[in-house]
Amino acid sequence: MSIEERLGDLFEQHLSGQGLELDYLQVAGRGPRIVRVIVDREGGVGVDQLAAVSRSLSRQLDRLDPFEGSYSLEVSSPGLERALHLPRHFHKSIGRDVTIKTNVEVAGSRHHRGVLEAADSDGCSVRVDGESRMIGYGQIRSARTRFEWNRQGRATRKSG
Repeated sequence: MSIEERLGDLFEQHLSGQGLELDYLQVAGRGPRIVRVIVDREGGVGVDQLAAVSRSLSRQLDRLDPFEGSYSLEVSSPGLERALHLPRHFHKSIGRDVTIKTNVEVAGSRHHRGVLEAADSDGCSVRVDGESRMIGYGQIRSARTRFEWNRQGRATRKSG
């Protein structure tokens, strides 16, 4: 079992007791490790709750002691413009404006900006300029939701 799988199991269990969902986990770095954790819940996660989660996950890591040497823990929420890594991220973002970059051309382009129409275990469908484009997860280099500010300086969710 990889370190990410071990930490994922531990963190999921720990967070579910607090009414939170482990949205994403990444362990990066070769020397000092960086543990990136994204947590979410219906209605979002506040700054105070993120601070409390960071402290509690840090205690969990200290008990487990999974790394030789030091590590940094980064805990955040998905945010308004969030990266889409997993099929569940795409599913949660159906109806949102997205930007997807692909490794190969899909419908003559590697850049796709439009409304996410559907997502399943294999890929997603994005409506770009009135055309529906099926994109497999294996074709995606990067994907994220988009959020635009209106002219009055207020946040608006772009819906295509």
